[in-house]
Amino acid sequence: MTIDALILAGGVPQPGESLYPFSQGRSKALIDVAGKPMVQWVLDALGDAKSIGGVVIVGLDESSGLTCKKALNYLPNQGGMLDNIRAGAQRIAELDPQATYTLIVSADIPTITAEMVEWVCAQLRPGEDDAIYNVVERSVMDQRFPNSKRTFTKLKDIDLTGGDMNPASIPLILSHTGPWEKIAAARKSAIKQASLVGFDTLLLFLLRVMTLEQAAARVSKRLGLRARGVVCPYAEVGMDVDKPHQLAIMREDLAKRLKA
Repeated sequence: MTIDALILAGGVPQPGESLYPFSQGRSKALIDVAGKPMVQWVLDALGDAKSIGGVVIVGLDESSGLTCKKALNYLPNQGGMLDNIRAGAQRIAELDPQATYTLIVSADIPTITAEMVEWVCAQLRPGEDDAIYNVVERSVMDQRFPNSKRTFTKLKDIDLTGGDMNPASIPLILSHTGPWEKIAAARKSAIKQASLVGFDTLLLFLLRVMTLEQAAARVSKRLGLRARGVVCPYAEVGMDVDKPHQLAIMREDLAKRLKA
């Protein structure tokens, strides 16, 4: 089974934000990392992965000069992450009406490789999963990127940070009823977000008495979807570029890869 990848590249740092001096008004995805636009590293990994059929990028256009071994389509930024995901899923469905899943990938995880893409795709259980959310353990992140300064959530059995490469059901994303609409409606309200997962679930999170499996099960039941949390062994899947020090880490790491 092959699935099309959906790259989210809509972020544009604004004056006063920490990455603006590096982007100068352009997309964050186009910031140079070891001689390539940051997103080009992501495209190279997807292009070498046998599980990937084609690629849709939301937030850029042909003038970016990007290349990929797989068929590449562009869509303009729709104004928000959820809108970008829906527009990208719609384009994939237009290109392949039989498509059932997409791999949602952030443009700012340049150290991923084809091997990691294959691993993430292999976790998907077609027909059983609506979505998979990859998480990375603190120990894995700290060993690979000891100065990443990522934000971690503490559960009963694990300290984790979220991953930025996750498979999801296209029909789920495109539905006009059910969990996707609830998530979209709650995206700007902390109270609505809390009510989605349930205040009892939120309290258990805060008290740190839930395991990852319990947390995923509760949220899935509350939203009415079949979603799983998967512990990913690759720190790179969760190592995105939000701050200048993280950009410096990526530049140094990928420069070493080129030399090797």
